[in-house]
Formats: sequence, C-alpha cells, structure tokens
Amino acid sequence: MKQLQLFLAFFRVGMLGYGGGPSSIPLVHKEVVEKYKWMNDDEFADVLALGNTLPGPIATKMAGYIGYRVAGVLGMINAVLATIVPTIILMIVLLTFLSSFKDQPWVVGMTKAVVPVVAVMLATLTWDFFKKSKDSLGWMWAGGVIVVSFLLIELLGVHPGIIIGVLLVAAIVKSDKAPEVKQNVEKGVGM
Repeated sequence: MKQLQLFLAFFRVGMLGYGGGPSSIPLVHKEVVEKYKWMNDDEFADVLALGNTLPGPIATKMAGYIGYRVAGVLGMINAVLATIVPTIILMIVLLTFLSSFKDQPWVVGMTKAVVPVVAVMLATLTWDFFKKSKDSLGWMWAGGVIVVSFLLIELLGVHPGIIIGVLLVAAIVKSDKAPEVKQNVEKGVGM
C-alpha cells in the first residue's frame, strides 16, 4: 500500500509541478506533510534545506530521500520514477504538440498565466517556513536571516547552497554548544 501511495503522491507532483523544481516543492509538502503525514513541517524543512545544498533537481532529490525513508530502496526508486516519468512523457507529447502551435495567442497566454500561480505557491510556502522559523528563532533572528540571505544572494551573487551550508554548520555548532551551556548552568559554572 505504501508503494502505491508513494507512486501516486510523487506522480501527482510530477504531473502538476509545472515550472520546474521550485514549483513542485509546495506540492511535495502537500502530499508528504499534509496528506500522508510521512513527516512533519520541521523534518520537511530539513529535507528541503539539505536537498538545496546538493547538486541536481530538487524534486528528484526530495523524492529519493522521502521514498527511501518511507519504504526503503524500492520506495526510493518508486518515488523517483513517479516524479520523472510524467515529465518525460509530458515533454515528448506537449513539446511536440506545442511546437506546432507555439505562436498561437492561446499557447502564449497559457504559458504566461502559469507564472503568477507558481509565484503564489512559492510565496505561500515561504510564509509557512518563515512562521516556523519565527517560532524557533524569534522575529528578530528569522527576519535577520532573511534580510542577510537576500542581500547576499541578490546583491553579492552568493550561491544559495553556500548560505544554506553555512547555516547548517552554524546550527550544528550551536547545537553542540547548547548541552555544554545547559550543563554549566545546572552546575552553577559561569554564573
């Protein structure tokens, strides 16, 4: 049953993820967190952050990891195939069909109309992640990370993967020091 659920979840993502990897992230979230509850929001955010630091398409990386986590190696293969097969089929069929009608106004309008929908999906997911980060970091830190990340990416051209990697290392260092601080407080050291 899990194999079928995995296939259907990622097949839907593959079919509806128009616009590339970033547009499929909210769809993966909907299937994995909300519908099947294979992971919670924090786990999904961790998978997304880790997936963004690795090379390659985000949808297949997430499908592979989530499939493996839910149903082992067979689940990983199942989820990745369910993600890429619709795209392969749609590319062959649609590109063949649309290339003959590419200059028609309805085709041009259709491709332009999808852009705002993808933007809204990404904005909704971004707002959800901001609320989660606000709960764990507070408004100041969450807002600060967003502003600094935006400035580094947009003004200085720093790759987002580098920023995510630095933040992951900072979180690991912070979590390693947290038990020491707690032990010192409990022992009365440093007071």
